Amino acid sequence: MELDGATRHPPKRRVPAAAPRMADPHPLFDDTSAAGGGGGTHPGRGYGAAPPSSSSSSSSSPYSPPASFLAEPVSSLAVAYGTSLASQGRDIVDRNLDRFIPVGKLKYYFAVDTVYVGRKLGLLVFPFVHQDWQVRYQQDAPVAPRFDVNAPDLYIPVMAFITYILVAGLALGTQNRFSPDSLGLQASSALAWLIVEVLAVLFSLYLVTVNTDLTTIDLLAFAGYKYVGMIIGLISGLLFGPTGYYVVLSWCCLSIFVFMIRTLRLKLLSEAAAEGVLVRGAKNQLRMYLTMAIAAAQPLFMYWLTYHLLR
Repeated sequence: MELDGATRHPPKRRVPAAAPRMADPHPLFDDTSAAGGGGGTHPGRGYGAAPPSSSSSSSSSPYSPPASFLAEPVSSLAVAYGTSLASQGRDIVDRNLDRFIPVGKLKYYFAVDTVYVGRKLGLLVFPFVHQDWQVRYQQDAPVAPRFDVNAPDLYIPVMAFITYILVAGLALGTQNRFSPDSLGLQASSALAWLIVEVLAVLFSLYLVTVNTDLTTIDLLAFAGYKYVGMIIGLISGLLFGPTGYYVVLSWCCLSIFVFMIRTLRLKLLSEAAAEGVLVRGAKNQLRMYLTMAIAAAQPLFMYWLTYHLLR
């Protein structure tokens, strides 16, 4: 029985443990095999293995991370450089814009109030009773329009131009002729004629060599005052028919003619106005003719831009 048991269960033989393999001090390749369940102490990055933590990667990587480029000295320098570029660009834009559009001067032409607007509208419609047309000055500069009714402004011309376009659309709508294209054509046509008029006056002043303080903005202001009479004429035509249109427009044309004569003669005949007498001479006659031509052109434009709206 004991023999059978010994035969059935032979004694276990103890196998000696394998000697540990010495690590290669200079491995040719890193271990990139997949990490198993009970792999070594340094598992590789195989397919599906989790990426190493940021702390370990940053400490073991010989290269600095991209965020180090935005360190405090570098970012401060970048912000200072960007601010300097922005300020330089703003200065360049301001200089070039002021060269073509004098923003500082435009503020003067919009320095108006309600009292000035009411008095100026009355002067445009009834200029016959006004006596003093001289623009007042303070320290060699003209006073703001709200302090002098004779000073030119751009508020009334701009508002009158916009109102004229709206009244023109209303007039076309009452005759079933309104369309967005026709309204845009009316606005562009009025603006084109205004620019042509101002350019023609500037060219005439250059040919006559008039020594005047009139600027391009002054001419825009004076040329834009005729839209007030055009609005009144159109509204009268809508309310009272063709008779009311022609009667009221004729009055407004006469008013703007007188207004332009009495205003521009002090600008174009500055030498004669300073002396208080009318200076004789061919050059002065040319200035008088130019003043008359500018004033006479206003009624023509008023009729040209309104008659077709009430057909």
